[in-house]
Amino acid sequence: MAAVTRGSFSALRVLLTQQYRRRSFGPQNLRLSRTEPAPPRWAASLQSSCRRTLQTAVERRRPVVQFKLSDIGEGIMEVTVKEWYVKEGDRVSQFDSICEVQSDKASVTITSRYDGVIRRLYYEADATALVGKPLVDIETESASELSQEDVVETPAMAREEHTHQEIKGHKTQATPAVRRLAMENNIKLSEVVGTGKDGRILKEDILNFLAKQTGAILPPAPLFQEIQTPGPAPTPPLSAPAGVRPPPATPRPDFTGKDVTEPLKGFHKAMVKTMTAALKIPHFGYCDEVDLSRLVLLRSELKPVAERRGVRLSYLPFFIKAASLSLLRFPILNSTLDESCQNITFKASHNIGVAMDTSLGLLVPSVKSVQLLSVFQVAQELTRLQTLGAAGQLGTAELSGGTFTLSNIGSIGGTYAKPVILPPEVAIGALGKIQVLPRFGPDGQVKAAHIMKVSWSADHRLIDGATMCRFSNLWREYLENPASMLLDLK
Repeated sequence: MAAVTRGSFSALRVLLTQQYRRRSFGPQNLRLSRTEPAPPRWAASLQSSCRRTLQTAVERRRPVVQFKLSDIGEGIMEVTVKEWYVKEGDRVSQFDSICEVQSDKASVTITSRYDGVIRRLYYEADATALVGKPLVDIETESASELSQEDVVETPAMAREEHTHQEIKGHKTQATPAVRRLAMENNIKLSEVVGTGKDGRILKEDILNFLAKQTGAILPPAPLFQEIQTPGPAPTPPLSAPAGVRPPPATPRPDFTGKDVTEPLKGFHKAMVKTMTAALKIPHFGYCDEVDLSRLVLLRSELKPVAERRGVRLSYLPFFIKAASLSLLRFPILNSTLDESCQNITFKASHNIGVAMDTSLGLLVPSVKSVQLLSVFQVAQELTRLQTLGAAGQLGTAELSGGTFTLSNIGSIGGTYAKPVILPPEVAIGALGKIQVLPRFGPDGQVKAAHIMKVSWSADHRLIDGATMCRFSNLWREYLENPASMLLDLK
């Protein structure tokens, strides 16, 4: 557009003044009127030019982009819009707050990626917004879109500790995957120093922060019952009959008399997805029992030695090591099958997962490279995983990469189970509680024996019954003769 000179500006002012007078003081408004001289030819030309310029400006509207709701965490597909901080027509800049959304895990403030004007809000307050769908339309300042990810503010996990107003002035930049990792480990992003570009928090920043939080770790929860050789029973309290253990105190349920329907979320929603995929596998089940009497004596001798080294020696390290030694003979049980069922991969490492009942739900961290560890080293790693699990701080490194799984149902109760394989693994074992039961000895006499039931499940597309049986027999032999297992340590 040509530059506007001082003369043309004066002419435009004269023209507009004449039009204003003509409209305001015409015959319809004044009783007395006077004849206005016709505007000069150059004024009509200028008026036509101005009209064309205004029309062109209207046609050249700035581009409008759909600002979509980005992924705020694995498994979360919908959120509730709790509050809008803008309305249609408001101007926003990068990192300005747009709205606050609420998931089942945390409250998140969505901020703008663009400089522009809000043209449309797609949801009302308290409506459900879908991840990946448009949230607002923004008329941007330029046609080029930003390439960086949506930047959000993540308030504290407990809303009573930090409100939006308290942290409104602090912008925390992190990708959805990093926010999810922080959420799983109960870490406030406002306390983490980002080392990425413009202070962005990286995955390494979260892991380094987690490694420094040793003072906040809770004592580990026991995975296995402590089995003691039967001795004289203590005198029961007068308030309870002999041999009867009082039931644990539980909160009284609140019966409302109405059916309650809630959407699946959190771990329940993740379990639905995992188990739906798992039950597409044709399971083969096999059960057996193991006499752990010799292992009980061996552990009682080694337990004080381990405690002096700061390690709690349960039965689980022996079960894990026996499984690893048996997998050396039956590597097909430590393999994976691709989705097309055309290729099998034999895993070099024995990453044996252990199902843990934690405050966050059922999690399966794995002890890595068990084939290279001794029983004591396995116990050390288990202690670390139990500590992280009790504190709710198990991360991706601990929860991924498993190749074979043992689930300890006996720590809660029960003898037999039908464990479900965790894809892409091909086998899993469920360990029942250890019981002192009567069994016949080699001399034909009845004796007390420490018996544990084991239930195996295997992918019947790869594993036949004979292979599963031979593996279980070898695993049982190691545990019933633990001295041979110690000799075979690699």
